[in-house]
Amino acid sequence: MEQDQLKEEITRLKPERDAVIFAHNYQPAEIQDIADVVGDSLELSRLAAQAEARLIIFAGVYFMAETAKILAPDKKVVIPEPQAGCPLADQASQTDLIEMKKKFPGRKVISYVNTTAGVKAETDICCTSANAVKLVNSLPDEEIIFVPDRNLASYVRLKTGKRIIAWNGYCPVHEEIRATDLLETKASHPEAEIWAHPECRPEVLELADRVLSTGQMINEARKTAADEIIIATETGLLHRLGRDNPGKKFYPVRPEAVCPEMKKNSLEKVYLALLEEKPEVIVDEEIATKARAAINRMVQFV
Repeated sequence: MEQDQLKEEITRLKPERDAVIFAHNYQPAEIQDIADVVGDSLELSRLAAQAEARLIIFAGVYFMAETAKILAPDKKVVIPEPQAGCPLADQASQTDLIEMKKKFPGRKVISYVNTTAGVKAETDICCTSANAVKLVNSLPDEEIIFVPDRNLASYVRLKTGKRIIAWNGYCPVHEEIRATDLLETKASHPEAEIWAHPECRPEVLELADRVLSTGQMINEARKTAADEIIIATETGLLHRLGRDNPGKKFYPVRPEAVCPEMKKNSLEKVYLALLEEKPEVIVDEEIATKARAAINRMVQFV
């Protein structure tokens, strides 16, 4: 089936199935264009809990669909490609976190939303890159366990002054963005501002004019007076930035900064997910109950 036919069928099927399509900012452009909601982890988490549709088609990686199911247990959540994983989330297991908690008893655990349901179940509060600093600042604790992203943990440590016991995980896509990439891109576009995601290395963040989550980049792009912006994150975000701001120019700091897991979803897989209502995301009830408490605390910090 051709792309235009797939789009027509998806449009026809959505009301029939009482479905809504969620897509992350890093999804392929054609999926973003047919989605009802495109956003970052925090926005999609909040909206999943509020969804009125019977069926949620979640175009993203597995932990995101899992989070949607935890927040909307009465909805049917389907992920077009169940093998779309997150290398960052896979670096922290529930068992390993339990052992870490034993080494540092009494410390609160802050888990990035980029984690499995099992890790969230062992967590006091989840966070996103958009609210991590605000959330940690709100806590009276001076020493905190932070899982699993060491670069986001480093940024939180810098901004809060707190002692952060950081898990040694990282996002491969953001880790590969180097300071030399920023300097080379800046040399080609000397008038452009540099915006970097906090999953980037500390030396990259030091060179950035602004450190922002993907959702914050979307919002700030509408407001900024800058006409040219260099974007240091996964390149999928540039589609929405360009679509929403046709009068501005956005440059990828590294054109190779592509998440192969995010790109495992396709328009055909979204269509089949709608048509067949599978593969469905199922989360163990006990784990979901524990994880839900940590996620709900996160959602309060907009």
